[in-house]
This record gives sequence, C-alpha cells and structure tokens, in this order.
Amino acid sequence: MTKSEAQTRAELIDKLLGNSGWNVKDPTQVVEELDIITQLPEGISEPRTPYEGRQFADYVLLGKDGKPLAVIEAKKTSKDAPIGREQAKQYCYNIQKQLGCELPFCFYTNGLETYFWDLENAAPRKVVGYPTRDDLERFAYIRRSRKPLTQEFINTSIAGRDYQIRAIRAVLEGIEQKKRDFLLVMATGTGKTRTCIAMVDALMRAGHAEKVLFLVDRIALREQALSAFKEHMPNEPRWPNVGEKLIAKDRRVYIATYPTMLNIIRDEAQHLSPHFFDFIVVDESHRSIYNTYSEVLDYFKTITLGLTATPTDIIDHNTFRLFHCENGLPTFAYTFEEAVNNVPPYLCNFQVMKIQTKFQMEGISKRTISLDDQKKLILQGKEVEEINFEGSQLEKQVINKGTNTLIVREFMEESIKDANGVLPGKTIFFCATKAHARRMEEIFDKLYPQYHGELAKVLVSDDPRVYGKGGLLDQFTNNDMPRIAISVDMLDTGIDVREIVNLVFAKPVYSYTKFWQMVGRGTRLLETSKPKPWCIDKDVFLILDCWDNFEYFKLNPKGKDLKPQLPLPVRLVGLRLDKIEKANDSGHADIAEREIKKLRLQIKALPQNSVVIKEAASALSRLEEENFWISLNHAKLEFLRAEIKPLFRTVSEADFKAMRFERDLLEYSLAVLNEDKEQAETIKEGIIEQISELPLSVSFVKQEEALIRAAQTTHYWAKADEDAFDELSTKLGPLMKFREQTSGQQQTHLDLADELHKKEWVEFGPQHEAVSITRYREMVEALIVELTEHNPILLKIKNSEVVSTDEANQLAELLHEEHPHITEDLLRQVYKNRKARFIQFIRHILGIEILQSFPDTVSAAFDQFIRAHTTLNSRQLEFLGLLKNFIVEREKVEKRDLINTPFTVIHPQGIRGVFSPAEINEILQLTERLAA
Repeated sequence: MTKSEAQTRAELIDKLLGNSGWNVKDPTQVVEELDIITQLPEGISEPRTPYEGRQFADYVLLGKDGKPLAVIEAKKTSKDAPIGREQAKQYCYNIQKQLGCELPFCFYTNGLETYFWDLENAAPRKVVGYPTRDDLERFAYIRRSRKPLTQEFINTSIAGRDYQIRAIRAVLEGIEQKKRDFLLVMATGTGKTRTCIAMVDALMRAGHAEKVLFLVDRIALREQALSAFKEHMPNEPRWPNVGEKLIAKDRRVYIATYPTMLNIIRDEAQHLSPHFFDFIVVDESHRSIYNTYSEVLDYFKTITLGLTATPTDIIDHNTFRLFHCENGLPTFAYTFEEAVNNVPPYLCNFQVMKIQTKFQMEGISKRTISLDDQKKLILQGKEVEEINFEGSQLEKQVINKGTNTLIVREFMEESIKDANGVLPGKTIFFCATKAHARRMEEIFDKLYPQYHGELAKVLVSDDPRVYGKGGLLDQFTNNDMPRIAISVDMLDTGIDVREIVNLVFAKPVYSYTKFWQMVGRGTRLLETSKPKPWCIDKDVFLILDCWDNFEYFKLNPKGKDLKPQLPLPVRLVGLRLDKIEKANDSGHADIAEREIKKLRLQIKALPQNSVVIKEAASALSRLEEENFWISLNHAKLEFLRAEIKPLFRTVSEADFKAMRFERDLLEYSLAVLNEDKEQAETIKEGIIEQISELPLSVSFVKQEEALIRAAQTTHYWAKADEDAFDELSTKLGPLMKFREQTSGQQQTHLDLADELHKKEWVEFGPQHEAVSITRYREMVEALIVELTEHNPILLKIKNSEVVSTDEANQLAELLHEEHPHITEDLLRQVYKNRKARFIQFIRHILGIEILQSFPDTVSAAFDQFIRAHTTLNSRQLEFLGLLKNFIVEREKVEKRDLINTPFTVIHPQGIRGVFSPAEINEILQLTERLAA
C-alpha cells in the first residue's frame, strides 16, 4: 500500500529517527518544517505569495548547542528517494547562509530508502538508518579538524618495513581520494596486524577516525589482536575488556568476531548505530565473509579495509567485488616469494618431506595386510576377505591405529629438533577430525610415556581450556611444553607462534586458500630480542606432508572448486515458488492458494532487525498490497525469485531438521504435480527412511505412533494428498531432531602394522640431505665449472674431444671425493634422467649436450600420442593424464596397475572401462617404451 508523505513520516521516518535516539516531538532535538528565508527573485522586494522566498525543511536535527547538524528531506514511499536530493542540498546551503553555522549533513529518503550526503566531501551513499546525535557531532568534529593524510607521519616503531609503509601509504592516499574500500594482500607472517595498527594510529592522529572496528573470524585471533593493540596503542581504550559481554560505547578500538558483531546489530536491546564506526578492518577476508557476514559490512557502511594472505591469483572474485576491486587488483600486494627473497629475508622458507604409507597408497585388504596381522584378525573372529578399503578412506570409513603410529614415529625421527637434538621443536599436527586429533594424542602419550602426557596436546576451538592466560594455547606459545599442538581447524589461520619449526599435514587439504594459511603457520622468523630456549635459531622449517598435498596443488593450483551452497531456507522458498507456478499452470488453484498462504507466513517471519531485510524494504512493501497476491502471474513469481527468495539467507534461528523434512515433502509433492513418477518414488523412499528412524522410545515421538506407522505403508502414500503432506510436516517435522540415524557407513577400527611406502624430499634434496635439489644442482655446476679451468679430462670434454673409459672412471672417482659428493646415481636423480651416463651429465653441465629429464620425456611422448589420436574424449584424456603422472612418479608401470587404484577412480574396471582392446595395446606399447 502506498503511503502519503505524512504517513511515510509518521510511520517510517519518525520510527527510524526514534531508533537512533531522536525524539521528533522534542524541539531541542528535532525541528520539523524549519522555515528558511531565501532570496526573492531579482526586482521583487515583497513576497507575492505566502511561500515566495521561503523554504520548509522537513526535519532539521540539532546538536547539543542547538545548531543544525543535519537536514532530512522526506518523500512519500511511491516516489524515489533521490528526487529529494537537490532540494535537501539547497536547504543545507540556505540554512548555513541564514544561521551562519557549519554546513549541515544532508539526508533524503522515501521512508524505505535513505541516502546520506556529506556535501563537499563525499558522494551520496545509501545507509540503513540515521546517525545518533553523538555520531553527527563526531562527524562534524572530524570534518572540522582532520589533517591531510598524504603528509601524515607513520609510526615506524609499529610498522617500519618498506612494504608495510607502502601498504599504509596506498590506503591513506586512497582515503584522501575519497575511496571507501581497500584490500591488502600480504603473505602470512609479513605483519598484516601491525600494518593495520600503524594505519589506525595515523588515521586517529590525523583526526580522520575516532572509532575503529577490527573484525576477526575466531576468538583466538580476537585475543591476539587485543594484545597487539594493547602493545602498540596502549593509550587507546579497547573493547572488550576481560569478561565484558555487552557493547560499551565509550571506547575507541573495538575488536570482535563476526558472529558477535552480527548478534549485536540484530539485538534491539543493545542498539548500535550504523554510523558508530569511522573505519573497519576485516581480517582474513575470504569466502566466509560474503557468505555469512556481509550483513555486518552492509550495516556499517564506512571506510573498510580487507586483509588477506591468499595469493592474488587465487582470491575469489566475490572478495574483489566486496572491496570494489573490479579489475581484480588489490590496493596493495606483498607475496611470500618477495618476503623470502628479500635481503635479509622477512619470512622463513621451508623444506617438504613427503611420507606415504603402504596402506595410504595401496589400501587395506588381504593383499596388503601382513600375515601376522591376518592371523590376529582371524583370532578376533574377523573375516580378512571382508576388509577392503581404498587408501583414501583412511580416517573416514576406516581408522587404522598402525598408520597413525607410523606417522608419529616418522615425525619424531625426521622433525627439526631443539638445540639438544632430542625433542622436536614446536610443531603443529593438522588432523582430519577432533576424534583423529585425540587418537594422535593417545599415540604420543603411549609411545613416549617419559614425557608424562605433556609432549603433545589437542587444541580445538570448542575447548574452553585452550584460551586465556595459562590456557593450552598460551602454554604452547610461552612454555617449553607442550612441543606439539594437535589441531583440526583452529591453528589453520592467524595463530602467531614464531618458534614453529615443523608442520605435519596428517590430512588431505582441498582448499588452496586454507592450505597456504596452514603453511603460513611456520613462515615467521624469530624475534632475536626475545629468544626462547627451545628455539634459538630458525632459518628453515620442515613440512611433513603425509597426504600428497603439495602434489595435489601442483596439479590443481586453485584446489577443489567448491560450488556455493544455497542456504536451506532459500532452497525451501525456491521449491515453494516452483510448486505455486506448477499448480497455477496445471489448473490446481487450491494447491497454489495453500502454498501462497505458507509463503506469506514465511515472509512475515523474516528477521526484521537484519540489515538485509531493512535494505529490501522497498521490494517488501510491494507484497503488503493485497492485489499483489490475487493473481500470482509469471512476472510476479520472477520478482519473488529475484528479489525476495535471496532474503531468506538471513534466517538463522530455525529448526533446520524440521525444515529439511518439509523441503523433502515439498520436493515429493512437486514431483507428483510434474507427474515424474521415478523422481517421486526416490524422494518418497528417503522420506519413509527418515520416518522409520524416529525412536518410539521418546515420549513426544510415541504420541504420533499411529501416523509414524501408517506413513511407512504403500497404502498411505497411494492416497496421500496435500492435507496428508501438511499433517506429516506439522506433526513429524518437529520430531526429526530425535531421529536415530542408522544409515551411513559405520567406521571400522583396526590396529594393523603399516609400513613406509615412500619417504622423500619433495624437490628438497637428494639422499635426504637437507639441501634442495636446486641448491645441490647449483653446487655441482659451480664445482664442475671451477674444476674445468685446470682439469685436463674436463678440458677434453669441453673441447668435444673423445674421453677413454679409464679417463671417465678417473674423473668419476675425483668428483666422488669432492664436496658436494657427486655420483652417477645422484646426477640421475637430480637431473631426472634414468638412462644418461656420467659423461653425458658433464657434457650437459658444460652446455655441450642437452639432456631431457624423464618427466619431460614422458610428457613429450604423451603429447605426441594425444596429437596422433584426435578423437579421444574427456574421460580418456583424464585417464592419460593420470597415467602420465603415475609413470613420472613410479618410473614404471605394469599391466595390473591399470585396473587398480588410482585408475579405478575414473572407471571401476580401470583401463578396460575407458579404452577399446586395440587402444589398450597402443597404450601398453607406449608405457613399455617409457619404462624400459
């Protein structure tokens, strides 16, 4: 229903002003219809009409001194708010001229949309509410007293590195140019928080910001940020102090997690003005923000700075959009490579050791279980033939204690130790689940009882013992023990323990962003001014990769592409709209009407305090008109899909298990309307299964026993109609939370001895020397060049003269004695060529002959094969890609390999399910040539 201007003011604008503490009836706060005297037209000395030479401002908001702070121009809801823009601007300038006061701030609104215009300073922008009197007086003070930012001093004792200063300057200059959104991409460990604090310090000193919000995504990071602000800006009051739950409005620096701030802005009792902050920092700005918490940023539309460690080429496009980096370029970027290669380095580089067990590679089955363990299983009454798991099912469907034990033993052997060379230095173990973490802790306690359970501790975010002074995280950071923090997700991001020298990936990771955040836990260098006895030097850290993660990201640089999931309430409304449309189109007006009633109830229940709902006031006002619902045509349904359905992402307090059951019933009834019997049958089976899992031993469930039993019969579903669906949803939906799920695979627990399948440095050093392959190759090449100047045999090779067998052996013996120690086998490993002879490598190093590495040879052969077979389909190409990597890694392949894992991932029958017999022969010939 369209409201007149008077109704708009009374019912909408007055209410919004009241929310911000303005009493419209108190003339010391708000003047309505302020009379403004303006200049009469030229040549006219007296007004010809009562209103000539006069204007009336709808609302003028007054400061404590009684002077105008802001003007609001109101239009009725049916008009666009921007129609009042020029009028409001004129009123502001005329009031300034008439009263000789400062230029008032400018607002124009139609009650549904409100715009704020800081004249002469910024473009108009849409806001979700009015500032309080304190807000406006703060704005006026900032406008009056701020200094130019381009000249503002940066406190280099907080952030003094060249790139930190460049980052701060980039943002300060952007603010000076009236930009409002910024994104800094800085590698983990390069001091994002300190950079931010120095920036906040500069903004406060220059008078551009009085209240700052620092948003983080977990409690541990909040504690870390609080202590950093306390250290570097000790005189600025912070929120929260220990134990504070309610928001305090008298501080300058606020640090909160996203969920805390979301609850505060939705809580009417703690009303926080949308204009409360002058600057917001969003730490770890990645996917979770725009999925769940963009509402916080939409509420506080102020200058916003996003921080992320995710490399620029991997950042999700939504993050760029959120911070208005339309061209995919952040405000400033500083990469891990830049930090490591700086002289001196700002970050610590790492070495990677790949560890894979037999069970991980070949699975757990009769073929791989040792005879001793098979005997034990038989004695336990287990059928060995029935045990058959892929390696990828470890820690999911099958738990094997022996595999975890092997990983722990290998870690204790290979890890970087403390100065005494006995205990591992500070380490993080990344585990798949909390249960997995607890199992790892038990293994450490059992294998190393001499440390009395103090060596390794589980740190997970929902354990209250982790936080605060003396908590597990504090112990790990500041005490000698524990040495090993076993975690699931908590230590992935932002935890700053400089002494970490080992990271263990005891789980596969599929997100590139998360992977690099995990690696970043080890990249910080030590603070030489604060040495800790358990780590007195650190020039490299070790990563033990037990799940081939580095290889995975080499093949899939952006990780697994996770499809964004539509929230359940949004999916439910979408299905309801589909059902209404189908019912209308197929002449079932009664069904459509029934669903429309339900839809209207859902819309009514949307959280009114959500900024998303407030911003959609204009679209929602259309639905208040009864005419809208009378004939719900395709155009109106499209409007509901485009404008209203997305609003249901704000629904957070609901019985989601009941909602899931309602969704399934909706899907079933829609399939029935569509006459899709196969689909309906599949959905029905799922619904019956859910109903069968309701435990009659619970009294609430027992009350519906008759319906529960009936709904599992074919007879019931043959007669089921819309009334029956509603009864199921109403009576059984709320009981779904009691369901006892019997479906899903039970975990199998085994304790079988596992053995090492492979242990190698990934691109990091032949013969397990702690020197990278690249560095070793450089050392070899430097030595050969040096010796060539005076060694007669090397001079002969350089001059392309023939070298006898004796001379070749003599040279080999000489090089074997030198440092670095050089052998033909080592050269084959380093140059990845299994067939070249010793002299060929020397010729290659001297630039006389070019040797192709084995991976290059394999790649060239496969490329040639693919070019010769132009009709290969995508599955066949995928199979060949897998085979190529398999040969490069194993250096050999047998026929039986091609019908086993990993090839069974593409087709259960391996190569036989993908290629014809003739093609298989050709592929076998190719593999034989390569593996010869």
